[in-house]
Amino acid sequence: MHCPSIHLKPSSVILPKSHLYPPKPRQFLLQDKLHRLAMTSFGGFKASVQTGSSLSDDRVNELTTLIDYVGKVGIDAGDDLVVLIQHLQYACKRIASLVASPFNSSLGKYMGSSGGGSSGGGYGRDAPKPLDILSNEIIQSALKNSGKVAVVASEEDDAPVWLTDHGPFVMVMDPLDGSRNIDASIPTGTIFGVYNRLIEADQLPREEKALLNSLQSGARLVASGYVLYSSATIFCVTFGSGTHAFTLDHSTGDFILTHPNIRIPPQGQIYSVNDARYFDWPEGLRRYIDTVRQGKGRYPKKYSARYICSLVADFHRTLLYGGVAMNPRDHLRLVYEANPLSFLAEQAGGKGSNGKNRILSIQPVKLHQRLPLFLGSPEDVDELESYGDVQQKVNPGYEV
Repeated sequence: MHCPSIHLKPSSVILPKSHLYPPKPRQFLLQDKLHRLAMTSFGGFKASVQTGSSLSDDRVNELTTLIDYVGKVGIDAGDDLVVLIQHLQYACKRIASLVASPFNSSLGKYMGSSGGGSSGGGYGRDAPKPLDILSNEIIQSALKNSGKVAVVASEEDDAPVWLTDHGPFVMVMDPLDGSRNIDASIPTGTIFGVYNRLIEADQLPREEKALLNSLQSGARLVASGYVLYSSATIFCVTFGSGTHAFTLDHSTGDFILTHPNIRIPPQGQIYSVNDARYFDWPEGLRRYIDTVRQGKGRYPKKYSARYICSLVADFHRTLLYGGVAMNPRDHLRLVYEANPLSFLAEQAGGKGSNGKNRILSIQPVKLHQRLPLFLGSPEDVDELESYGDVQQKVNPGYEV
C-alpha cells in the first residue's frame, strides 16, 4: 500500500510555488559574486578548496558548489546525473525548510491519527510520521520531474514505484531518518543511493523489473549520500571517487563544498550505541564495549559514548571524528540505510559491516530487509569483529 497523499490547508506550511521545481540557472551579478567570496572567509574559515585529483591544480575555485562539482568543473559525472542531483538537492532544501518550520508539529492534525502506512513493517516508534510521508512525496515528485529516474524504492512505500521507462537511474532512499526526534529539535536526515537501471530487465513486467532494479547489491552503487538537517544543512555524497560534504549557504541557496575528500581517522575514541540495551547484547559485544571504555583495547585510550539516536547524525560525527556507530539488532534496512552509508564510509577509508561480513558484499533478497550495522574507522570495526559474537539476535521487552 502506497503512502496516502497529503492535503494541508495552512498555506504557511507549504513553501511558495517557486520552490516546487528547481529554478533555471541564473547569472550572478558582480555584487552577488563579491558577496559569495566574502562569505568564504567568515569567522576565519576560508572555503577555498581543492576537490582532489579530479581537478587540476590550476582549476582551484574560491567556491565550488555541488552542481559545479558533479558537472564539468569537477568530476564530470555526466549530464544525466547532474540533472538528477540538481532535482534532489532542491527537494532536500524543501525538506530542510519544513523540518525547521514552526508549523511542522501541526502537520499531524491534517493527516489523522494514523499518519499513514509504512512499508518496512514500521509500527509503534517506527510508524511513519507526517513529515516522513511529506518528505517522501517531495523527493518522489522531484525525481519524477527530473526524468532521470526509472524507479524509486522508499522506506515509506511497500513496493518500488516505477516513474519512467527511459530513466537511466534507480534511486533507493530513506526520505527522513530520525523523524521521531523532530519535536525535540534533534538532527534528522535523508539517505539515498543511486544505481544504473538494469537494461537487461527492461522486457520484464513492470513490478518484477522494478523490484529487481531495487535489489541490486551495494557494490553496484553509482552514488550515495545523506543530507543532514541540523544547525547546518549538509549534503554529503560520493560518486565512487572519495566522500565530500557540501554545506547549504542560505544566502545564495547553493550547497558549497566545505569538506573535500573526507578521510575517517583509522581509529577513533568514540562509540555510538544505545547503552541501555547492554544486558540484552551478546557476550562478544559486551566484552568489546567493556574493553574499549576502560582503555584496554588495541587503541590504549578510554573511549567515550556519544549517541544521538539519529542514524545520519551519529554517522556524520563518526565520519569526521572516527570511532564506530552501531546498531547490533536486526533493525536497520540494508537497501535504504546500510548500503548507501557503507559506500560513503568505504570511500572515506572506513568500513561498513554487519558484525561478520562487509555490507556491500551482501545481496539483498527483500526490499525491507533488516540487519545489524556497524560503521566507522577501519581499525575499530576490525577490532569489534574480532570479538565474534556481536550481533544481537533477541529483542526482549521491546519492539524491533
